[in-house]
Amino acid sequence: MFRSPRFAPMTHAVSASLLLAALCLPFATNAHAADDDAINPDRPGVTETSKVVGKGRVQLETSVQWERQRDDDSHQRTLTSPTLLRIGLGESTELRFETDGRNVIHASDSGTGQHTVTAGWADTEVGLKWHLRDAPDGQAGAPSLGVLLHAALPSGSRELRGHGLRPSLRLVAEWDLPHDLSLGLMPGLGIDSDDGGARYGYGIVAAALTKAFDERLHGFVELAAPQIARATHGGTQSSFDAGLTWLLNKDSQLDVQLMHGLNRRTPDLSLGFGLSVRR
Repeated sequence: MFRSPRFAPMTHAVSASLLLAALCLPFATNAHAADDDAINPDRPGVTETSKVVGKGRVQLETSVQWERQRDDDSHQRTLTSPTLLRIGLGESTELRFETDGRNVIHASDSGTGQHTVTAGWADTEVGLKWHLRDAPDGQAGAPSLGVLLHAALPSGSRELRGHGLRPSLRLVAEWDLPHDLSLGLMPGLGIDSDDGGARYGYGIVAAALTKAFDERLHGFVELAAPQIARATHGGTQSSFDAGLTWLLNKDSQLDVQLMHGLNRRTPDLSLGFGLSVRR
């Protein structure tokens, strides 16, 4: 059975896109064309970077992601389009709009053989990132630090919409290591709502180890728990993922990521391909 998304959320999505484009225009005209620093996206892993895009810059990070979750009773496949828009408000602050975009969910019941398809738009998050500091010179072991404050809005299609405002707060620490390695650690806290609208708190933790093979090619491995919660609120989700990034030029990057879920509450397999560009 196919359940089409309502027209109202589609209209809201188009309106939101136009608003974002209008917001971007004044910043895009002030972009730093002479900046030699390479693009530094927050994708593809769960662990964010501590850096911001810089004053006057606009950066778009988008992707196509497929995931599968199956057990003895059901089999679900989901196609999403995670997208993040980052707008530099200052040298240490950026405005952020994030969404899982268009979702198409195929679900099969092993017992009845029933197959359903749900399609719609995911909720949008609005947030800010502050770059607190670079790693201090001469202080061994001191990390670069950043803070992210986000709030998910009940703005998506009816089938995918969450309940109320759902804030989250994350701290990012990054260390440069010998042999072209770097380590990122991201703890955090969030508030969500279950299907009945009851509010609950959850924890977040993710750690990623990145290796620079050369100036363009980087690889990473990551352990992540994007939700640490009681079983009554969906339980803890945990995963191991790995991926590669390829710098096309200083303003654009491709990436690929493969994720394996570590428990039954997490999709057992996910594959994503992404593109990040800035102006």
